[in-house]
Amino acid sequence: MLFKKIATVAAIATTLAFVGCAKKQEAAPAASEATAAASEATAAASEAAATASEATVAASEATAAAASQVDAAPVASQAAH
Repeated sequence: MLFKKIATVAAIATTLAFVGCAKKQEAAPAASEATAAASEATAAASEAAATASEATVAASEATAAAASQVDAAPVASQAAH
């Protein structure tokens, strides 16, 4: 009787071990895909940050150029009078 109980427990433990291993193997590709997607997202965010930085520099240069034209406008107006 005790031998049957031990055999049953061993069978259940073996079955659970196989099921657990199968689930880990199924989860491994998903985790790998998630890691790859996160890496791609990080690269895209880095590119977006670089583009935003370039746009900020361009806007700053345009603002400086516009400001210098505004500063020059009164001088040109006075020269015309």
